[in-house]
Amino acid sequence: MKNEKSVSDAIKYRRSVRVFNNDDIDTENVKKCLFNASLAPNSSNLQLWEFIHVADKKILKKLSKACFNQNAAKTANQLVVIVVRKDLWKKRAQWNVDTITKQSKNNEISEKRLKQAHAYYKKIIPTLYADFFGVIGLIKSIIFQIIGLFRPTIRQVTSSDTRIVAHKSAGLAAQNFMLSMSAIGYDTCPMEGSDTLMVKNILNLPYKSEINMVIGCGIRTKEGIYGDQLRVPFNDVYRYI
Repeated sequence: MKNEKSVSDAIKYRRSVRVFNNDDIDTENVKKCLFNASLAPNSSNLQLWEFIHVADKKILKKLSKACFNQNAAKTANQLVVIVVRKDLWKKRAQWNVDTITKQSKNNEISEKRLKQAHAYYKKIIPTLYADFFGVIGLIKSIIFQIIGLFRPTIRQVTSSDTRIVAHKSAGLAAQNFMLSMSAIGYDTCPMEGSDTLMVKNILNLPYKSEINMVIGCGIRTKEGIYGDQLRVPFNDVYRYI
């Protein structure tokens, strides 16, 4: 991927393209952009995401229908589905423990760092993510709200709270992907409008997985950009303290 745009240029070039032309885009380049997505910052390094890269024409047609046949899906050369896998928190926590333990054995990190990691992933993460039909989350919320009367504490501890966290992390990954695509002259359109159950069935995803967004990929047409980019005045959203 030569002659990539600068970060600022990629941000300015990126638009939500609703109509793509018939040109093919290189699947390997898209895969490299998805690798960049995997480097996104995320909560506790749990990486509760999966990236489903679809180029098969039959699957594309099915997914387009699940996305209500909106133009960004119907004309896409490829689709990327950003999937949230909060259900994998135990597995990903253990992966962190195992990886950091291996680093310790190779003298890449200190014994102190290893103990901190073990405490974090074996005690704090289960405290935050463990739940049983919302009951444990409610109890945790009450306990932490009481603790918050006396000192600063984390307050987002319910199942709904950690679900939001997982989706925020997936959103960061999606942005990494879309900016990487923009940097090499490829276009994207993030779509939240889809029948998410249908999407999961088409892709044989587990019941507990969640669709964060479906991203259309291709090369823009002039008609695919619906006018100038509109943003409220920057001073309306910026505060300097």
